[in-house]
Amino acid sequence: MILSNFKVFNASGRLIGIDWGARRTGVAVSDADRSFVFARAPIVSANSGDLINAVLDIVNAEKIVGIVIGLPLRTNGAESETTAMVRAFASELAQRTDVPIMFIDETLSSSAAQEQMGRVRRSDIKEKLDSNAARVILENAIAMMKR
Repeated sequence: MILSNFKVFNASGRLIGIDWGARRTGVAVSDADRSFVFARAPIVSANSGDLINAVLDIVNAEKIVGIVIGLPLRTNGAESETTAMVRAFASELAQRTDVPIMFIDETLSSSAAQEQMGRVRRSDIKEKLDSNAARVILENAIAMMKR
């Protein structure tokens, strides 16, 4: 189920953050207390079915209680074609799991992630940026929940 409010999420338990990408999707997971968020290896997938299966494998293995997906909006808040693809992914995921799903605006999450990564090689940026952006998305969501 896709929710419109974090209040329905369990107060504790592990969360997964997702930075959706057409080819590579960033993933981050929190600890049960939500004190720490860890970037995981990105999921490289050829199609949405493979991506959903990979996400569900993580959800089940890590006993995830909530899914946070970064929603790419334009700087003026308008939706784009990519926004529609992310919503379609979330809708398909919601049909396959009872774990609640929330969106959070991901504007500037990649910029923040790259800044936090500091000086790294270009090849490392490409490989690690998506999951670090997912980490930023999840950290922002947790901060909102704690307010």
